[in-house]
Amino acid sequence: MASDDADERSMRERMLAGDLYLADDPELGELMLRAADLMEAFNASSAREPGERRRLLTELLGAIGEGTEIRPPLRVDYGSHLRIGARSFANYGLVALDVAPITIGDDVQIGTNVQLMTPTHPVDPELRRAGWEAARPITIGDDVWLGSGAIVLAGVTVGDNTVVGAGAVVTRDLPANAVAVGNPARVIRTIEPGSGPDRA
Repeated sequence: MASDDADERSMRERMLAGDLYLADDPELGELMLRAADLMEAFNASSAREPGERRRLLTELLGAIGEGTEIRPPLRVDYGSHLRIGARSFANYGLVALDVAPITIGDDVQIGTNVQLMTPTHPVDPELRRAGWEAARPITIGDDVWLGSGAIVLAGVTVGDNTVVGAGAVVTRDLPANAVAVGNPARVIRTIEPGSGPDRA
């Protein structure tokens, strides 16, 4: 089992491999404190200083593409495991818990209060009590629209051009060119090229 004492990897190495790890590890604690300082500065920054906001995001995140905008407040665990492509936009209140990598493509629209949740916990209560946890990556394709309040859970991939309705809870992969709504999110139709305006 991944919590075996014979495992000589660091907790960070175990975490990034998707195996069980202890979050109260000192190395991880320092990385979270660094992220917290940058996140606090970004969330307190002024819209009148876009250059400073961009500098803070560049330092906090693993990557941020040209023309991408994130409106504070933003909440992350580490920041360095979150990569966002070009020309994407995240409205107020994005929570991106990047214990595992979160990859967001180009031209993505993210509504208010969206949550991207990579962490998981063991079903076994003894392991939870002992502080073990894990994570699985999230991938959001190009030209995706995540409606306000949508939640994307650990291990999920959302295909290119897909629209996730407001308040939907995405528990499994979604294909490209789909509209998905509900809890759990289900595909209700396919997007045809040249589709007109709609609401999600």
